[in-house]
Amino acid sequence: MNSEFILDIKNLDFSYKENNLIYKDFSLSLKQGELVTIFGKSGSGKTTLFELITGTLKAQKGTIEKQTMSMIFQDPYNSFHPTYSIVEQIKDVVPKDFTKEIDGFLKELNLKKDLLDKKPHELSGGQLQRCSILRALLMKPKLLLVDEPTSALDNIIAYDVMKLLIKYLDSCAILLITHDLDMAKWCSDKIIRLENDAK
Repeated sequence: MNSEFILDIKNLDFSYKENNLIYKDFSLSLKQGELVTIFGKSGSGKTTLFELITGTLKAQKGTIEKQTMSMIFQDPYNSFHPTYSIVEQIKDVVPKDFTKEIDGFLKELNLKKDLLDKKPHELSGGQLQRCSILRALLMKPKLLLVDEPTSALDNIIAYDVMKLLIKYLDSCAILLITHDLDMAKWCSDKIIRLENDAK
């Protein structure tokens, strides 16, 4: 992979049905410090692109190369195991020295430290989404895939969270999915509009 790029997608073709390509000869490259937004209506292929990048789906043609990544999911309840505490699930995936940085992130995400000892169902949707963001940032990814990260948050907290993610661009690249065009225009270096019907 060209070390200049965090993510490098070349000539991608993908379809769920024969003769109904969602992506045809699609290319996209991200460098460190860039935030690109994928924007489109439901069913246009936004989440499909993330599944191709993570390897959950396989493309019919083309290549996808990426550096280390983490993901922030739209539904935080599906991204945590219900029977383990938040801190246990953070410890499973982040470097052991994460305690040096966690206090700063907790403050910026408006989270109290004792929430981390609770299980997912004991937190509100907004709290759990911020815990999902915390976990993703503590993994120190070079590529951060962000799927509707503010859908469970009120507007003020949503923009605070996006400001935190933008601050993290010093060390990574971000590929963002959002239905919020105003937010996309506010934070993005580039917006890619999808007009497909992925169903």
